[in-house]
Amino acid sequence: MSETSPNPAQYTAETLSEALPYIQRYDHQTVVIKFGGHAMVDETLSDAFARDVVLLKHLGINPVIVHGGGPQIASLLDKLGIKSEFRDGLRVTDDATMEVVEMVLSGPINKSIVRAINKAGGKAVGLSGADADLMKVKRAARKSKDADSQVEKLIDLGFVGEPEAIDVSVLKLLSAYEHDFIPVIAPVGFDGEGKRYNVNADTAAGAIASALGASRLLLLTDVAGVLDKNKQLIRELKADDVPGLIAEGTAQGGMIPKLETAAGAVKNGVGGAVILDGRAKHALLMELFTEHGAGTIVL
Repeated sequence: MSETSPNPAQYTAETLSEALPYIQRYDHQTVVIKFGGHAMVDETLSDAFARDVVLLKHLGINPVIVHGGGPQIASLLDKLGIKSEFRDGLRVTDDATMEVVEMVLSGPINKSIVRAINKAGGKAVGLSGADADLMKVKRAARKSKDADSQVEKLIDLGFVGEPEAIDVSVLKLLSAYEHDFIPVIAPVGFDGEGKRYNVNADTAAGAIASALGASRLLLLTDVAGVLDKNKQLIRELKADDVPGLIAEGTAQGGMIPKLETAAGAVKNGVGGAVILDGRAKHALLMELFTEHGAGTIVL
């Protein structure tokens, strides 16, 4: 090897050294991560995500995972011949759909993430909103304005819930350093009568991050972040900018609940919320431990 050739070992050492200030920043801090999209069904990305989560834990950070499962739910609904639709980025959920949602989210998806993290050397524990009354919800209420009459109408989303009360005692117990568990949460909530509800994973993650006073909320998705009208990445937003982006149509579909969640979380005490591309390998590490981060941060 010539003197001018890059030394891989030295490059790795320099990278680790440059990350030190960021590692110190997040020491003993809680980071809530919404895991979803393509990364969940791509085995390589899923394994890399699991390793990154375990690394965060070893670096003194408390990761809490909230996962989605839209593609897997849609696949099983198709196989069973159950039709469903989306309104403003939220799945309309009737009785039959709710049965599938809970089965998929609390079952195979949750346990596959738990297994991947444990395989990578972590100690993951699978939960849903029912465990220890983690997530009490109320029936979601959404309004839509008719384009012609400008009259607002109430949208019936069925068994779609909004977090009403979050009890984080079980999460604090699991994440405590004497236990070192990593919570993995399926976003199924329950109301005061014990009825189950489908909760948007972004919304659930935001509510849990707010209740924990998390340093960061990271929302992994299938786009680079929030794009402007010219399809260019917006690297930083203020929470107060979000309603305008939605009203003018810059944010549409599934990006609406993500932005609403991010804005609500930072207004409720979360240090910052980031919408980033889960298709990029090691997106978590790039966001937390590099100068420029990744995706769009809402402050």
